[in-house]
Amino acid sequence: MKRADFHSQNLDSAREDAQRLFARKAELQGAWLSWVASQLYALQPAAYASMVRRELQSLQEKSET
Repeated sequence: MKRADFHSQNLDSAREDAQRLFARKAELQGAWLSWVASQLYALQPAAYASMVRRELQSLQEKSET
């Protein structure tokens, strides 16, 4: 499967997973970073985990502005 195809097929799921992970930030506070890292590490395939990581970064940047 081409990278662009993989991306388009999985973007909605990656955004949902990122939202789910980001929603726990306030609850977990200082423990969130370690927790979210372990959650990302468990995601497969690695390309999907990278997509979720990018979506999380985008959510983080939006929350800081």
